[in-house]
Amino acid sequence: MTTRRESVESQDQASWTAEPLDSTSTPAAATSAFQLVRSRTSLSEKLTEDEQKRDSLSSQVWADADNDSILETLENVVEPVEEISTKRPSWANKTEYLLAQVGFSVGLSTVWRFPYLCFHNGGGSFLIIYVFLMFLVGVPVLLMEMAAGQRMRQGSIGVWKIFCPWIGGVGYTSFLVCFIVGLYYSVLMTWSLFYLVRSFQSPLPWALCPLLENSSQFDPECTRTVPTVYFWYRHMLNASDKIEIGGLPSKDLSVSLFMTWLIICISMIKGLKSSGKVPALYSLEVWRRTGNHLFLSLGSGFGSFTAISSYIPRSNNCVADAFAVALLNLLTSVTAMVFVFATMGHFATKNHENCYLKNAEEVRNLVVAGVLPPEVSFPESSYHDISSTYSAWISSYPEEIRNVLLHYLTNCSLSKELKEVMEGPGVALVAFSDIVSVFKWPTFWAIIIFVFLVALGLSTLMGILQGIITPLQDHFSSLRKHTKLLTVGICVSMFLGSLVFVGPSGSYYVNLLDDYWASPPLFCILIVENMAMAWIYGARRFLADIIIILGRPLSPVYRWLWCYVSPFVLLVLFLSTVINLYLKTITYIAWNSTASNEVVQSYPSWMKILLIVLIVVTILPVPIYFLYTLYTVYFPASKTDSRTTVTFEPEAKGDFLESRPRLHKRLGLKMMSKKDKKPGGNLPAM
Repeated sequence: MTTRRESVESQDQASWTAEPLDSTSTPAAATSAFQLVRSRTSLSEKLTEDEQKRDSLSSQVWADADNDSILETLENVVEPVEEISTKRPSWANKTEYLLAQVGFSVGLSTVWRFPYLCFHNGGGSFLIIYVFLMFLVGVPVLLMEMAAGQRMRQGSIGVWKIFCPWIGGVGYTSFLVCFIVGLYYSVLMTWSLFYLVRSFQSPLPWALCPLLENSSQFDPECTRTVPTVYFWYRHMLNASDKIEIGGLPSKDLSVSLFMTWLIICISMIKGLKSSGKVPALYSLEVWRRTGNHLFLSLGSGFGSFTAISSYIPRSNNCVADAFAVALLNLLTSVTAMVFVFATMGHFATKNHENCYLKNAEEVRNLVVAGVLPPEVSFPESSYHDISSTYSAWISSYPEEIRNVLLHYLTNCSLSKELKEVMEGPGVALVAFSDIVSVFKWPTFWAIIIFVFLVALGLSTLMGILQGIITPLQDHFSSLRKHTKLLTVGICVSMFLGSLVFVGPSGSYYVNLLDDYWASPPLFCILIVENMAMAWIYGARRFLADIIIILGRPLSPVYRWLWCYVSPFVLLVLFLSTVINLYLKTITYIAWNSTASNEVVQSYPSWMKILLIVLIVVTILPVPIYFLYTLYTVYFPASKTDSRTTVTFEPEAKGDFLESRPRLHKRLGLKMMSKKDKKPGGNLPAM
């Protein structure tokens, strides 16, 4: 890709080569050639002046009044003399592009994690903090990534090298995060696909407890819990009691995982067109968990927003896109939360009533056994509305008799039942399978719901794959000729890597990565990106670029958010996450097959060491690339022939004239200046 100025340079040099002036040239030809060079020199000087005008805009965006002066200056900038078509593919229309961005952001984690985290972290307080952080930090960071990809027309690796070569390693870290998240995220879609395939059975396999082999008795492991929970842990996951107990990958889940990656591979090959409580407000732990989920749910830091935006014209309204993606993500999260809460509330109430019934039956047995007097028996007439009569029945007895009764009875608490049904990150899938079991035509509704979940997982995985493929093709241009082969190779390797998550302890590894690993690298990426844009490239300069893209004023409040608010909040979240990982014992929810319930288990110490090593390896490209760049600056002798030049290619007619990128890459400039001064050297830049 070349700028207009460099295009003129190349044309001039071609003219010199094609039409050399020698002794046989006629005076008219010599005069014509001289006039041609002179006219092109004047044009090049004019372009240079225009570029300087645009660069001068970048230091002026302090207040709303400065926006008007920027737009007035734009009117005096000449249009490109010659348009050069770009070979980079693009979205067919804005709708496809926006659906791709929303599809990547609104994924299974939006439905899978949000209700669980909301319930266990303050309820309404979690929602308030989530919305607050989304508009204060989430949207500005999202806008930054979208605008960067749209402006630079590069993936995550190329974009941040343009902003600042020193932090070029952040693109490689984003690449690693996309790869690792893609490995375990595909398992979430595999679970949904597993449920979808089983939804074609009637009755639904999770609606009833299975019978023991060669017996008319139900499986006792299932009767001690509910059929949907039993199906989740025993039939689908075949979960072990501890993470240390491994085993071969599940055959059924392995087939579903293969189908998942096959669907993703085919979709990618087809190309772009296919794609509570008030005190909780003061809890740092709630803020940490909320911030972690916000960026995991939105998808910032993966580089996928940058990659997807690199295929849209630079004149696109990225501000409206950022708000649309964030709001749709929030709307989906809240809708899923309401649905899951209503479902879990229904089953918690049902379990609460069952607890009353078991207590009433226990009292009857104790009366028959002569342990309790007959007058304490639960009235037969009260069984039809036991929820409202049970408490009154207990309270009607004197304190001495009541204490004796309570000694034999189970404490029935609705809040306790609700907490138990909301345990475990698989609560959303269990909730969906629960609710369709009580619908009329359950098979039909099961198919509809799990098709929806599979579609959510597919759109997000395609965005993750785009964050892997686009940087590779931008960095290694030869891969652009073999897009299909590259896609197949990545999908096959990621399928093989995902097999570790479909074993008996595979779900525990998924929880480990999603709960503890993903957040530190993402926060590190976002902090480095934000600081590079705001303090190295310049927030005012970047804001001026966005104003040029939009062609209208943009509130300078974004500059203050990028420079001060976002880095501070991200740094606090990063430090709190690291401190929490260091000080607290990391735990997971395991299945106890003996008692048929979920129990909290601690990860073994070696697992924590493995987790820390994985975090460090993921972040390592940032300091390594910094040291590499430092080496090339202070020891340029080994790079004498290397000149790093990143340029823009003009857009199609109708787009705004692009300014020359203000890069900090100065490698080899001294040699270039010396070479230009030599007699007979290259023509001076025009």
